[in-house]
Amino acid sequence: MVGIFEKLYTILILIAVALGLILGQVSNIAMHADKIIMPLLIIMLYVTFLQIPIKDIRNSFLNRKFTITSVAMNFVLTPLLAWVLAAIFLGDNYALWLGFIMLMVTPCTDWYIIFTGIAKGNISLSTSILPLNLLLQLLLLPLYLFIFSGTVGVVDFQLVMESIILVLIIPFVLAFLTRQYLLRNRKERLIEKWSSLPIFFLCLAIVAMFASQGSLLLDNVNLLVKLMIPIVVFFFINFIIGRFIGSLLHFKREKTVSLNFTTLARNSPVALAIALTAFPHEPLIALVLILGPLIELPLLSIISYLILFIDRKKRIPV
Repeated sequence: MVGIFEKLYTILILIAVALGLILGQVSNIAMHADKIIMPLLIIMLYVTFLQIPIKDIRNSFLNRKFTITSVAMNFVLTPLLAWVLAAIFLGDNYALWLGFIMLMVTPCTDWYIIFTGIAKGNISLSTSILPLNLLLQLLLLPLYLFIFSGTVGVVDFQLVMESIILVLIIPFVLAFLTRQYLLRNRKERLIEKWSSLPIFFLCLAIVAMFASQGSLLLDNVNLLVKLMIPIVVFFFINFIIGRFIGSLLHFKREKTVSLNFTTLARNSPVALAIALTAFPHEPLIALVLILGPLIELPLLSIISYLILFIDRKKRIPV
């Protein structure tokens, strides 16, 4: 069953996108769909964390080379790349330009883990870098805003802490307790049987996301097309750079996959929260951050499949 999910997950995500757009045409569903996105992501991460032995995460924190490389890519290289792409493709529209930069300078802190797992990366290593990514983006995003726009964003740290507890700490603790219980009672086979569930819950979250934002997407097709070019170019360049650096530093395959996804996926919810407080009179900035994931999720799915295809073609064990 797991193998079938792995082979079909790209198709499943595309089906989820289409289903979400269809359901979004029903007003009652569109109004309430966003309320289940967070619970679905929490369940997804809970099941994902369930697959990870706690000792693997503890050991991953000691991997300084990976940490330094990931931080350098996310907070030095990525902002520079985002600035260049924004200047080339969006320079005639200040709101789109700034929204794109805000999207690209905030590394993801949730769903990148599931794509790392799908592509057979090191989930423990990817999880260990998450808190540092979150902390650094909160500290540096106001600085980026000041550099790129002369405006310092206001961060609601209480809201951020609540998000950390809900999205990261609670599912992690519950997964740890569940895993210990299953291992103590010799039911570890259940963990393996549940390994395909994260893909299922991710697809449900995508359905809900596209259902809640479907009308926005259909009403701004031109904007979506304009954003798609620099976002696709960003993902392509970052993907190539991540593979190159992983090879240059002699990272194992799993570590290179983790580097790819920790430096590719973006954290639009955090950027959106800041945009709403820093630029309340620039709705296009917020719109960019809402539309961003609608492009990003299919791209991450395609890249997951591409990594598996390339590595299997090179006969690298996955």
